[in-house]
Amino acid sequence: VQLQASGGGLVQAGGSLRLSCAASGRTFSSYAMGWFRQAPGKEREFVAAISWTGSTTFYADSAKGRFTISRDNAKNTVYLQMNSLKPEDTAVYYCGMGRFGGVSDEYDYWGQGTQVTVSS
Repeated sequence: VQLQASGGGLVQAGGSLRLSCAASGRTFSSYAMGWFRQAPGKEREFVAAISWTGSTTFYADSAKGRFTISRDNAKNTVYLQMNSLKPEDTAVYYCGMGRFGGVSDEYDYWGQGTQVTVSS
């Protein structure tokens, strides 16, 4: 399985970014997908998850109301739309493929990460 994350970058506080994660090598539509992030000196933390059908989503409190996870099974891609970004959102963002949940152990495959930097 290969997961390729993209879409990160430098943005000012209050701005928006859309992350993408393209999957190959497995039946994408059979797996839940999740986004996690890791800031320097901190542990990886859950951001959002989406079920294999896309009908159910789950967000960390820090992401609720600002981030939206979605997926396009025809394109084998999961997205994370991030609005109203804050400096504390600065981290490397990783996509994972596995079971639906908010714990990294529930995900079997990981992308390489994409850097998001939010300036104040």
